[in-house]
Amino acid sequence: MSSIPQAPVGTGTGADSPLDDAVARGPGRLRRARHLAAASVLGAALGVGLTACSSTSGGPAPEVRVSNAATVPASKQAAPMEQARPTGLRIASAGVEATSMLGLGVGADQELEVPPVDKADEPGWWTGGVTPGEKGAAVIVAHYDTAKGPALMRNVAKVKLGDTIEVPRADGHTAVFAVREIQQVDKKDFPTDKVYGASDRAELRLLTCGGPIKDGHHTDNIIFYADLVA
Repeated sequence: MSSIPQAPVGTGTGADSPLDDAVARGPGRLRRARHLAAASVLGAALGVGLTACSSTSGGPAPEVRVSNAATVPASKQAAPMEQARPTGLRIASAGVEATSMLGLGVGADQELEVPPVDKADEPGWWTGGVTPGEKGAAVIVAHYDTAKGPALMRNVAKVKLGDTIEVPRADGHTAVFAVREIQQVDKKDFPTDKVYGASDRAELRLLTCGGPIKDGHHTDNIIFYADLVA
């Protein structure tokens, strides 16, 4: 892979995480005017997803599989919002009710940080991309499980097309997304351009892990693609 500029580190601490392999490689915090250009750079440089979701300490975590499915973009998409930091994550269908959001930067190894083990019930937002609700594709990462057991996305298989993903924001508003596509893919085939590519609409990508355990880690990524609807 081509080299990429070093970026300031966010509030997440990838060194303590069981996901210490890359979610992605990419540039660091960028001004809003550069987001689309950054997405193009990312599309050329990234090649991996969540590569090291770990099994539970009491034995292998349950294998999770979802059915790949897609529908057309939401017919009533909301207008993009102004920039505002995400402060939580709600997914009613999966019982997710997170009241905080970690900032994920790029570490010294130029790999995207992920939530650490002791914060497995907190999601993380990639600070080099747009904020959820802005024009473009915002990226949020959440654990399915860690070495300590089930994590925030433990009920990932319950999320279906059309379900809503809500992201409260620091400006007091909540960005509401409707799931348009669900994809489970082997980590070796991570769809880099599709996940990180530029978009002229306000969208969300939510990444977690799934599939069977191999060498102590889940083999797959589960990706939700969602459109801003409110």
